[in-house]
Amino acid sequence: MNYEQAMALLRRYNKEPFHLVHAITVSKVMRRMAMELGYGDEADFWEVVGLLHDIDFENWPDEHCKKAPELLSEGGADERLIHAVVCHGYGLCTDVAPELEMEKVLFACDELTGLIGACAKMRPSGSIGDMDLKSLKKKYKSKGFAAGCSREVIAQGAQMLGWELDDLLSRTLEAMKPDEAAIIAEMEALS
Repeated sequence: MNYEQAMALLRRYNKEPFHLVHAITVSKVMRRMAMELGYGDEADFWEVVGLLHDIDFENWPDEHCKKAPELLSEGGADERLIHAVVCHGYGLCTDVAPELEMEKVLFACDELTGLIGACAKMRPSGSIGDMDLKSLKKKYKSKGFAAGCSREVIAQGAQMLGWELDDLLSRTLEAMKPDEAAIIAEMEALS
């Protein structure tokens, strides 16, 4: 499945701009992480997994990661993609654990991209372009800020990857920065 096919499938079940921005953001982070971690030949796949990871959340939040296999299968996804999508909800809505490094990256970055996005909205610039690790860590430590972004999941993701928390925070922040304008443009094109 290529990116355009994945986007068409995602849009079949997702209309809310918030969910679309999140999906696109995670897809771009996954592509950049694939390149950084030496999986360049898999970057397209990582990107599609990131795009489709929450395919069922908007319409079936109580069945998150449980409805996804049906939707993905009907859309032509293979078992590898389905497993990657399902396991990002490990411990929260599924007992399917991330096994591959790509699956662990998705698990770790999903919540974190939401936290970074919330941090950006609070900045005078409204952008992540001028955000540094220190200001991200300050917001990360503030449990009341973006309370829906689970710090426990983020920390567990870093541990799964064998990374220090600061390394995960920094890598994800830096992976988000180059695509900020492209995500805005892609959202405008979808309108």
